[in-house]
Amino acid sequence: MSQQVIGPDCKVTLHFAIKLEDGSLIDSNFDAEPATFVVGDGQLLEGFERTLLGMSAGDEAIVDISPEQGFGMTNPNNIQRLPRAQFKDMQLEPGLVISFADAGNGELPGVISDFDDKMVSVDFNHPLAGKHLKFEVKIIEVDCV
Repeated sequence: MSQQVIGPDCKVTLHFAIKLEDGSLIDSNFDAEPATFVVGDGQLLEGFERTLLGMSAGDEAIVDISPEQGFGMTNPNNIQRLPRAQFKDMQLEPGLVISFADAGNGELPGVISDFDDKMVSVDFNHPLAGKHLKFEVKIIEVDCV
């Protein structure tokens, strides 16, 4: 019996690490339990999934992920200017992450980029938008039904 290769609808168990270009670690499960997902189920971004296609259990790789394949490019329209009064007496500082309610009352994080006495700029882009990433992966198990 030949070893199964990753394709659509395959259940994949893996260890992974996501790093910035400079090697800074964003996320990893190499020191924890491996993650399991089904290709195409939406748990993993499509750009990351594509890099796994054709791999088998035991395979390892380090793959460059462009912003377009990862979390997208920074969209200037996702930076909103809001009245300072909306933040009441909150202590603001650049880089502060604040949770906002979206149109469906879901949670939407925003990062304070700058502010003055009248207005606050909040960046609603994903924190990894516009970033080139390194995706390190070790495939543990592949199960294609």
